[in-house]
Amino acid sequence: MEGKKSSDHSGETTIRIPETTTKSIKLERGGGGGWKRGVGIFDFILRLSAIAASLAAAVTMGTTDQTLPFFTQFFQFQASYDDLPAFTFFVIANAATSGYLVLSLAFSIVGIVRPHLTGIRLLLLILDIVMVSLTTAAAAAAGAIVYLAHNGNPSANWIAICQQFDDFCQRISGAVVASFIAAFLLILLVILSAVALRRH
Repeated sequence: MEGKKSSDHSGETTIRIPETTTKSIKLERGGGGGWKRGVGIFDFILRLSAIAASLAAAVTMGTTDQTLPFFTQFFQFQASYDDLPAFTFFVIANAATSGYLVLSLAFSIVGIVRPHLTGIRLLLLILDIVMVSLTTAAAAAAGAIVYLAHNGNPSANWIAICQQFDDFCQRISGAVVASFIAAFLLILLVILSAVALRRH
């Protein structure tokens, strides 16, 4: 908008600025806060969903075992998650991810209350990337073992055990799926934080 010049009898020139200019500046400054607050709320919801997925994966895998009786109770076949290091790593990684996500909820709430703070958003972005790597590595390692459990490997003379340990295989398969869901939600959190920082 352009101001209007006027001169009085003393020869001084005054510039009149319309009131709408200052109002539009205030609206322009406050407009981004609502968008960033919406991003913060969506971030909080995604973190709750990721907590549920990673915790379900850790608990399901960590409580999985199956015993098959063979002739007598003294001679049995048993399958447990801690028989394989990949499954142990899977439980630890998903438990660590869920623990981090619980702690990050406090920072996410601060991001909702104070949407213009970029330091918290940057910190969450870096830590979320670390957790994406950890969760994806654990899910991929466990997924390879689950594939072998279902299909075996004739070249290495590894037999498929899921025909006998069907309950065990169903539980570990579900745990791996839940972990991949948690990894996907963490990727969405990383993208959301990057977009929010980009538009700051």
